[in-house]
Amino acid sequence: DDSRCDSSFTSMLRSFVEVHPSSHFPLQNLPYGVFRPRHKPCTQPRVGVAIGDYVLDLAALAEAKLFKGEALKGGQCFGKDSLNEFMALGRQAWTEARETLTTLLSAEEPSLRDDAALRGKALFLMDDVELLLPASIGDYTDFYASKEHASNIGEMLRGKDNALMPNWKTIPIGYHGRSSSIIVSGTDVVRPKGQLKPTEADPVCAPSKLCDFELEMGLFVGVGNALGEEVPVDEAEEHIFGMVLMNDWSARDVQKYEYVPLGPFGSKNWATTISPWVVTLDALRPFRCPAPVQDLGPVLPYLQEGDRHTFDINLEVSIQPAGASEATTVCTSNYRYLYWTGNQMLAHHTVTGCNMRPGDLMGSGTISGPGPEHRGSMMELSWGGKTPMALVGGGERKYLEDGDTVTLTGYAQGDGYRVGFGTCSGKVLPAK
Repeated sequence: DDSRCDSSFTSMLRSFVEVHPSSHFPLQNLPYGVFRPRHKPCTQPRVGVAIGDYVLDLAALAEAKLFKGEALKGGQCFGKDSLNEFMALGRQAWTEARETLTTLLSAEEPSLRDDAALRGKALFLMDDVELLLPASIGDYTDFYASKEHASNIGEMLRGKDNALMPNWKTIPIGYHGRSSSIIVSGTDVVRPKGQLKPTEADPVCAPSKLCDFELEMGLFVGVGNALGEEVPVDEAEEHIFGMVLMNDWSARDVQKYEYVPLGPFGSKNWATTISPWVVTLDALRPFRCPAPVQDLGPVLPYLQEGDRHTFDINLEVSIQPAGASEATTVCTSNYRYLYWTGNQMLAHHTVTGCNMRPGDLMGSGTISGPGPEHRGSMMELSWGGKTPMALVGGGERKYLEDGDTVTLTGYAQGDGYRVGFGTCSGKVLPAK
């Protein structure tokens, strides 16, 4: 497997910017985001890269004419308030940028290391910047790709013998979400209201009592496809730019009453939080691993992968109630548990001829695994509210309460370094 061939070289990469071994943002990562300096709030947002505790301003590097490759066209795309223009340039530009940044930030390269004036313009402490949504997200689709999650939910709703619907076994099931309510990590969310159906009573419009998180990952489309054309499954990674952490907040009681016959609507449209740093597939390449065997039903030809793989990404969710001094880890999972891969999701999304555009977001669906500790939502963890989760310092949770801060984090572990995603967090505020 050539993804492991250069692992020893990768583990030796070192930047002149000091990076702690537990940092999510070493030289091996170089995730992209959009930021503006806190002390200059009127400054035009621009594209940056995370390195250790710093953000590197790529617009400043472009002004210094340090992007010399043909595909990047001087790096003018880095002066924008989203990654869309950069993502649309495609693989050659992504590779040029990564190679240039790896060289400029390496311990041996003097261009940036020894230029104090340029460093002063281009390097910002992470605490001194405001991180914004990384892309202008035109369309957002949420999938249901975890066998364990679908089985758990199905068992609660229909019983163990009918947990998985027949179509789930052959289709990467998905639905179209709401892009306008996708928010960046650190943004509070307001408990939603909706129609609830008490047992043997008329429906009422009231605040949701069963607010939940969903541990997901989001995949950003880079290069799109024309209307009427599909993306072959084995070419999908030429179109996927990178990944983020994602919490697709849910109102389970609203969902229960509304979801037949057309699926989730108001129960999911009120907030979806993503992490600000987009980790590229190039950075994740050393962490390729086999994807689960697909033995539940026939995999149709357009979904059959010549090189079936996924990524070994450790995931964790914690809850910290208002006033609590410590958070409680409630879930640990891994991206590699997903039955349907990101490549299959994109192939299925476009098999109809649906045109994807730069900045479109695909959610993986809740990422659960084989054990109870791998359950990626409160509905699963509390098994529909029957088994409360104990919290550090006292108290318990069946579902989320007002004042709770939910934090997702994730990273791939290398030899002496981590390729991480930072955090994806939000606090639940009372309904209005």
